[in-house]
Amino acid sequence: MAKDPPRSRGDNRSAPISEAFRSFIQTGWSQGSASTATRLRVADYAASRRAALSEQFPDLTLVIPAGSPKQRSNDTDYPYRPHSAFTYFTGWGHDATAGSILQGLWADDHHEWMLWVRGPAPRTSDEFYANAAIGEFWTGRRPSLDDVATQYGLPTAERDTFSFDTEHSAAVALIWEADSALSQELQTLRGTEGPQPVDADLERVSSEMRLVKDDLEISELREAVASTHRGFTDIITALPRAIGHERGERVIEGAFTQRARLEGNTVGYDSIVAAGSHACILHWVDNDGPITDGDLLLVDAGVERESLYTADITRTVPVNGRFTPHQRLVYEAVLEAADAAFDAVKPGVAFHTIHDTAMAVIARHVSEWGFLPVSLEETLEKTSQLHRRYMIHGTSHHLGLDVHDCAHARKDRYLQGTLEAGMVFTIEPGLYFQPDDETVPPEWRGIGVRIEDDILVTTTGAENLSAAIPRTADAVEAWMAG
Repeated sequence: MAKDPPRSRGDNRSAPISEAFRSFIQTGWSQGSASTATRLRVADYAASRRAALSEQFPDLTLVIPAGSPKQRSNDTDYPYRPHSAFTYFTGWGHDATAGSILQGLWADDHHEWMLWVRGPAPRTSDEFYANAAIGEFWTGRRPSLDDVATQYGLPTAERDTFSFDTEHSAAVALIWEADSALSQELQTLRGTEGPQPVDADLERVSSEMRLVKDDLEISELREAVASTHRGFTDIITALPRAIGHERGERVIEGAFTQRARLEGNTVGYDSIVAAGSHACILHWVDNDGPITDGDLLLVDAGVERESLYTADITRTVPVNGRFTPHQRLVYEAVLEAADAAFDAVKPGVAFHTIHDTAMAVIARHVSEWGFLPVSLEETLEKTSQLHRRYMIHGTSHHLGLDVHDCAHARKDRYLQGTLEAGMVFTIEPGLYFQPDDETVPPEWRGIGVRIEDDILVTTTGAENLSAAIPRTADAVEAWMAG
């Protein structure tokens, strides 16, 4: 019988429970109000996704866990977030009950699905008040199995009664990374080590199905972008407070995070708030530096919706509202690369064309500025690529439930795949001149610029979902002046 692992992080703070106290706390509770649960719109989309998944795995039992909380320190956990595959195939987002499992049992020519959920603890049990990990006195009321079944259109059963079929464990495919306890149990039953090919196939297919978004996913991403736009406006408003503060970057981070928490679940990833030369550190998330007049401020941030779909947008702005001549040169080169990449997007185009197109523009500019020891033609050769010194990262990644979505898709479906209507990804070229880079003149050093937008492939071309957030140098200056 598969259960969540118990908490064993010491009981030196646990007070003894007397029988008198137990008797008192387990009585005197009202029955609660009648259920108002209704079927959610996402239930029909999730059912279609499960049907498509089922066609790929005949004769196999499919197990897709939500996963358990992740330990942060001692007896505290990170805020809980279910595994993206679980959310995709159930529709259950930020408020999913930890430890839930979606199971598909093969029956004739389809899978029969069951959602295993830990329901509310009876008030006559010790769990609800004495278990700080899952007790409802500590973590809040869990939805009833009937409510979950109504909302998501799935039959439900109590999580603690779930078990693997010990006689047919080889015919089980499991999302291996989602729940380490379940993975360990299945590994023991199989007598094999690590994930098996069927597990990798299930993970791969669940990623590849998400490469093309359905209407509901696109709608959620639009809303995530809209909230992110408002978050960037909050950043501009907060900037005067941040200038001169010894941790001005955190003033900006806090302004955006407040928007994400007010309108969504949280931020979709650790926000990058990088002032001055910090902008040359691609994944700068310490955000503990000052913001100084005359510097650029690069912010890479996105609001995650309660559905768990996230935006991923970067804007680079001049702290004092005006680009210097060198800052503007770099900014407009990056914008030209972004626009060229966007113009290349349409169904049937190779995904890597986006990156190749952006990098050709980057290479031309750094060559014209005299930063390369070889010609433009030489640097563009596959065996050279010296211009990548100033933009080491890729230009695009898929976007959705994960900020780097579809990570388990095959290379020939992702990097070497072709664009299809309904795909959503980023376009995010940049230029970064490290403060100690002696290949560029001193006045260029410490300048970092990235412009990132979220792009939807349409039947005829592409739509920039984040185009309303000012992008051109003139528009950015006007935005800040306003």
